[in-house]
Amino acid sequence: QVQLVESGGGLVHPGGSLRLSCAASGFSISSYIMSWYRQAPGKERELVAGINDAGTITNYLYSVRGRFIISRENAKNTVYLQMNSLQPEDTAVYYCNAYRGRSQSDYWGQGTQVTVSS
Repeated sequence: QVQLVESGGGLVHPGGSLRLSCAASGFSISSYIMSWYRQAPGKERELVAGINDAGTITNYLYSVRGRFIISRENAKNTVYLQMNSLQPEDTAVYYCNAYRGRSQSDYWGQGTQVTVSS
């Protein structure tokens, strides 16, 4: 059974940090583009960060560049999102995504809530 399970969300003060993890099971992420998306209340889901299968290319939403870092450990079948200098506008449900074009495979996790508030 294919699963992506996010963890590490929570409540943090502005300026704080969190590290999200996304553990995959039922498939190997080694050939997948892995991404983190987020969706705030009343807003559309947006791409926050992505990383290619080898971990050599990353891309970020402009507003999180320099604050967030996406990484992956294919041997552990896990992807991470290190979030620093968090701001209230980063409050959202964060989702992990695995995508592989050649097989049209597109998997989502259930999401983890991140709340930034004083």
